[in-house]
Amino acid sequence: MKKMSTKIISVILCLCMVFGCSAIATSAEETTDTVTRVSVSFNGDSQTSRGFCWYTETYTRSDVQIVKTAEFNGSFANAETYSAGNVYEFRDLYCHKVTVSNLEPGTAYTYRVGDKSLELWSENGTFRTDDGDSKFSFISIADVQASSDENFAQSAKTLKGALATLPNSEFVVNLGDFVNDDTNDEWNWYFNNFAFANMNTTIAPVAGNHDGNITNKLNINVFNSMFNLSNPNTESNTNWVNGVYYSFDYGNAHFAVLNTNDMYPMTQSQRNWLVNDMSKSDADWKFVLMHRAAYSEGKNINKPDTIIMRDVLLPLFDELDIDMVYAGHDHVYYRSLQVKGDQPVADVTYVTENFNGEQTTFALNPEGTVHIVPATAGTKRYTVHDAIDPIPDCCAFRLSTRGLGGCFMTTEIDGGKLVIKSYLVDDETQEITLIDQYAIKKDVGQNKPAEDYEDLPTDNVSNIGNYVKNLVTAIVNMLAKYLFVLVPQLIKNAIK
Repeated sequence: MKKMSTKIISVILCLCMVFGCSAIATSAEETTDTVTRVSVSFNGDSQTSRGFCWYTETYTRSDVQIVKTAEFNGSFANAETYSAGNVYEFRDLYCHKVTVSNLEPGTAYTYRVGDKSLELWSENGTFRTDDGDSKFSFISIADVQASSDENFAQSAKTLKGALATLPNSEFVVNLGDFVNDDTNDEWNWYFNNFAFANMNTTIAPVAGNHDGNITNKLNINVFNSMFNLSNPNTESNTNWVNGVYYSFDYGNAHFAVLNTNDMYPMTQSQRNWLVNDMSKSDADWKFVLMHRAAYSEGKNINKPDTIIMRDVLLPLFDELDIDMVYAGHDHVYYRSLQVKGDQPVADVTYVTENFNGEQTTFALNPEGTVHIVPATAGTKRYTVHDAIDPIPDCCAFRLSTRGLGGCFMTTEIDGGKLVIKSYLVDDETQEITLIDQYAIKKDVGQNKPAEDYEDLPTDNVSNIGNYVKNLVTAIVNMLAKYLFVLVPQLIKNAIK
């Protein structure tokens, strides 16, 4: 009996060893996955909330571990873990999203994302929440639009130059066209080459027409699957199909991020959302970020979709007292004068004062809006073109960056002062050159939300009648501009 018991125990021990080794092997196989495409974006209150997005090759949990950078000693043992995420399969990979909303204002955090149960983690990243004061700065780039790892790497040098120029920037705006052909390889190249920024600051991404446009190879839900953004009225809107529109406050400024893929013509739902969003803001500075430009002298400015968009948006910008509109799409540099009613504002007053140790000339309480296209951070650069009137008359400065380098723009705000500077980064030497500068000084505390404002409808069902009417109106107006403005202008230019 004793011998039999010994044999049984031996067999059990052997089986335990076999299955134990098997379990270890299985666990090791599961952890061969990697975490890729990590980004931190605005989602909710910029002082207390962030949206995290990343990818894995297999289905895993969605965990984020966060610790205050001041308390981080190399270990996440005491970190907060957030696991209420969303994971879904997309293009043969798995997209993970977690939104964290109990952060402290004005605080630097260190984080990692992945699966706690597998000890599968990304590299460590960092970000800082908005402290809510009226002094901050940020960087803007546009149209990386590369189609090779080499060109993405070259474009990344532009953003590295921007971060070296403005090391205290608090977030980065990307004005769209992250990729060219919207392939998995291109998105991987983008995230690999831009990880130094995407993982270590907050980004405000804008949907470009190359980033998953329903009219471009029927690519659906791409942009929405690359970043964790807050989509307004997701129950009744389908803006996620070809992009995302959203908004956020930062400091004493309000930013509305438009989806200009949604523009045949731009839906009444999105127009109404913009009016609702801006009408309820008391921010001192009001920005619109978009991809297709309403003012530019690039090759796309005379196309039907742009003409339609200008007719739709310019009156809204005037109505809503938008200060600055940043856009991309045309791969040339363009800055407008102060414009209102699609015309330059007359009699702008200027004052010269000190700003960050430099004598700076400010437009004083100007009317109207300034439109800026900061060329391209990438290598695909275009020449300037004759634009439909009155765009040339509204131009303060334009430049083709072909043969010059990648371009970036900085924006610095200090209370009622705003200064933008635009720079070129030489392709070979990475030397950074200032090419343009503009500044505004305004009285703050003047913007008041509309009293007893009633939201305009932003669902598709309520606006279906407007969609039909808007489409007919847009086509008629566009054809009229072609026949009576653009064609005569082109003939006049040709016979000069």
